[in-house]
Amino acid sequence: MTIYDISEKAGVSIATVSRVLNGSRNVSEKTRKKVLDVIEHCGYTPNAFARGLGLNTMRTIGIMCADSSDPYLAKAVYHIEQNLRINGYDSLLCCTGYTPETKAASMNLLRTKKVDAIILVGSNFVHKKASENEYIAEASAHIPVMLLNAELDIPNVYSVAPDYYTAIYNATLEMFHNGIEDLLYFYNSCSYSGIRKLTGFLDACKTLALSVPAFSDQNIASESGNTQKQVTAISNKSRKNSVMTRFYQGSHEDIHAMTACLQQLHDSSGDFLFHGIIAEDDCLALAAVKYAKQMNYRIPEDFAVVGFNNSMLTVCCDPELTSIDNKLETLCRHLITTLLGVLEGKKMPQKTIFTGEIIRRGTTR
Repeated sequence: MTIYDISEKAGVSIATVSRVLNGSRNVSEKTRKKVLDVIEHCGYTPNAFARGLGLNTMRTIGIMCADSSDPYLAKAVYHIEQNLRINGYDSLLCCTGYTPETKAASMNLLRTKKVDAIILVGSNFVHKKASENEYIAEASAHIPVMLLNAELDIPNVYSVAPDYYTAIYNATLEMFHNGIEDLLYFYNSCSYSGIRKLTGFLDACKTLALSVPAFSDQNIASESGNTQKQVTAISNKSRKNSVMTRFYQGSHEDIHAMTACLQQLHDSSGDFLFHGIIAEDDCLALAAVKYAKQMNYRIPEDFAVVGFNNSMLTVCCDPELTSIDNKLETLCRHLITTLLGVLEGKKMPQKTIFTGEIIRRGTTR
């Protein structure tokens, strides 16, 4: 069944059928109903590509996500697809993996599908090396590119992200002022968001006059995830408090391995007995709760934990987890609002930052 068959059965021109399919008002209600009745009776589905040729739009958005098994990224994709569908857009999803080569290949693939724009879900799409961001600049020269959870100063690239730095900075100060004076920052990413969070923790430690070493590129985990090195920072002992950071290299699904990482750190760190953990995400924070229980610490009296993302995992442990809410649903909704404005030719802000909120539950005092 084609548009030609529909026009013949309805007794109208092909142009009239096209106008009905495209929602044009230049068709009488009687004619519109006749065409729609034929379409319904025949079960005709318009070809999106053919319609796109005439409308100069496919009404389809490409979505790139590094790993759809990651709970946070999966939730982001869900919110984005829902908002696109409400606004009459379809979507094509590419799960890219984490290497620059596969990201660039996915970007090129989506562009061959004639999508109207591309959304990059997650901060791992932005690299420190400008050359590794060239695939984004190349695409944005032709279509809008939207960044969720990262920012990049390139024309036709629009960023919507949480204020990672301030969220972790404030959580660190609050933990310390609540009496936890030996802190561990537990993380597993050196993406844009990972670096912003780590910097927030280190700067908060400096504000508290806790001694931390200078961090250099070679001892911070690489963006590719292949050559990570553990980073530790022991503090000013004279103040009877200390801070440390620990990089976890492993699957984000393996809570037991994360817990074992903390146990190994405890066994090998000598006099350093941390009683507070600020985790980069809720998976790592959940492992911290398991570790505290293994150590027979009372939570939150002897041991406190703060996570990040305020995911469903926060209510999957006992006590329930304090976590930083980065307003994911709001971020996704604002990203789609910005995208729709761009596609309509409106002037939209290239960068929007949202403030996170600490949701206090049973793992903090």
